[in-house]
Amino acid sequence: MPQSLTSRIALVTGASRGIGYATARALAKAGAHVVAVARTQGGLEELDDEIRKDGGSATLVPLNLTDYDGIARLGAALHERHGKLDILVGNAGVAGPSSPLGHIELKPWNDVMAVNVTANFQLIRCMEPLLKQSDAGRAVFVTSGAASKASAYLGPYAASKAALETLARAWANETASTPLRVNLFSPGPLRTRMRATVFPGEDPATLEMPENAAGFIVAMCAPDWNETGKLYDYKTRTLMSFHPPA
Repeated sequence: MPQSLTSRIALVTGASRGIGYATARALAKAGAHVVAVARTQGGLEELDDEIRKDGGSATLVPLNLTDYDGIARLGAALHERHGKLDILVGNAGVAGPSSPLGHIELKPWNDVMAVNVTANFQLIRCMEPLLKQSDAGRAVFVTSGAASKASAYLGPYAASKAALETLARAWANETASTPLRVNLFSPGPLRTRMRATVFPGEDPATLEMPENAAGFIVAMCAPDWNETGKLYDYKTRTLMSFHPPA
């Protein structure tokens, strides 16, 4: 991959495994300095080892994204150290319970919303000023086909991803006249731990690896990516517009 992101600062959440891990490595290979955020220290250290082997660099940030004050402190630290942020990849997410809505307690519902929606809202609030300091700020949020399918027994997850998509749409509209580009990436079925917990009977050998999708996310983070307010569906390799406003 060409060094197209040299000297750019990229923040990736959920970077210790799965899509976030693969995307962080791919961004570093493309020349970006990666700010890798995840709850799991061990996973972050493994990522750092791989990035160093590839000749890249990373800053590790062990952080639970429900620590909203921690997200604000991270924004302040990035401002002090770099004065800007070029790339935000909002990847971290939780699947939540697989159960009929009437059987789900309020706490697991709130837990899903806290990570999948509110944490991304806080990232938008705290990182927008830094992204606007970039000459070509790029934000990509990882969504899911569940947002539009409203699959049975995945209600909290589907609702949270639908809310995330609406947040991204609103932000894209608000920043359309600026250099900041805001988009969504829907990976479809990939071989990740989260996918295995939701679909335990699925044969992982039939699924693509996250590394295959990461290159497409990196392309959406490049300065020459000019689309905003779009959703890239990896399964169909289609760039789609959001539904127009009523």
